[in-house]
Amino acid sequence: MKHPLTALETRLIGVLIEKQITTPDQYPLSLNALTSGCNQKSNRDPVLSLGEQDVQAAVDGMVRRGLVLEKSGFGSRVPKYQQRLCNMEFSELQFTPQETAIVCELLLRGPQTPGELRSRAIRMAPFADVSDVETALEILATREPHPVVRKLPREPGRRESRYAHLWSGAVDEVPAPLPVPAPAAMPGAVEARESSLEQRVRQLEEQVAELSAQVAALQRRD
Repeated sequence: MKHPLTALETRLIGVLIEKQITTPDQYPLSLNALTSGCNQKSNRDPVLSLGEQDVQAAVDGMVRRGLVLEKSGFGSRVPKYQQRLCNMEFSELQFTPQETAIVCELLLRGPQTPGELRSRAIRMAPFADVSDVETALEILATREPHPVVRKLPREPGRRESRYAHLWSGAVDEVPAPLPVPAPAAMPGAVEARESSLEQRVRQLEEQVAELSAQVAALQRRD
């Protein structure tokens, strides 16, 4: 990408692509809906607490760069926004549904293994097994003239290597982190339970993804 996305712009584009696929009747998104999508607790890493002012400033910059289009519905005075980065009529980036779902998940949750991507991206596109994800990743990683993803070195303790998107520049050129809200000094019992539950859900998702990858590998051997 000629002009790499910031971490906040990455989240915005990811949300717009996701909602375009999963809730087309509510797309394009108002500023309020876009902010809510950025701060959504599910399918996001990290979980954020952005204000509309932060989102508006970032969206305005993306509108000027031609990455986002401001569009108001018929009879509506509320500005709404849609992404122009991929799969648009005049966009250079045209992806299959599977490729789009994978890129979207990488934008929303950062680097992930093929198994993790299948378990999370299947809500946006069909994947018969992990090999479908691996095929799409290979196409994205060798795309000309600019690759879209990159395979990262396998980390200790992991069975699979993770993949990262390249829309924020080279993987070693990490963008400034998103403003994750600081925890309260004395969190209440509800907040503590939610944090614990989210952690357990994330661990279960990773375990399911790993088991799915193992089952797929065994099936390919048969």
